[in-house]
Amino acid sequence: MDGTELHKAADKNDAALVILLLAEGAEIDARDGTGATALLIAAHANAVEAARALIEAGADVNAKDKINDSPYLYAGARGHLEILKMTLEHGADLKSTNRYGGTALIPASERGHVETVKTLIEAGVDVDHVNNLGWTALLEAIILGDGGPRHRQIVDLLVKAGANVNLADGDGVTPLQHARTRGYGEIEQVLVAAGAR
Repeated sequence: MDGTELHKAADKNDAALVILLLAEGAEIDARDGTGATALLIAAHANAVEAARALIEAGADVNAKDKINDSPYLYAGARGHLEILKMTLEHGADLKSTNRYGGTALIPASERGHVETVKTLIEAGVDVDHVNNLGWTALLEAIILGDGGPRHRQIVDLLVKAGANVNLADGDGVTPLQHARTRGYGEIEQVLVAAGAR
């Protein structure tokens, strides 16, 4: 068996079939053509029940596909909170990075997934990790965010978690300068209160 039935069951969120296939000897971490395991397929589909069945059966939450996505990283980046929490309970590698050299916290911050950011901070992900673009979670929340309520909350969470508010991007531009350039007044206030220059 090449894992395709297991991948399909995961994609359809058919937990009963996942359990049956595993009992019949399906290889739990078999890869498809993209290098994805069934658990990563479940994470893509936000198929919570299938993901739970796979994780409880011992699927690798850190298994990466050909573009360096793992179930843990993908669930974090997409804000698939239930799956993310399961991966964290089952050995997610908090130091693992995506194809941009970023932790799960960085895309979660950029995309405005407040609860996910909170969960990742509580799990202990490095708030000051710098990705290949020279950006931290704080910089991405400002540069790629929309300055709205969710991104303001995320900036606040990151600052309260001890993010270095003066950690500049690769060009030496600080979070405060980015916030000012974009006219994000409320984010600017949070940064200034935290000692941003």
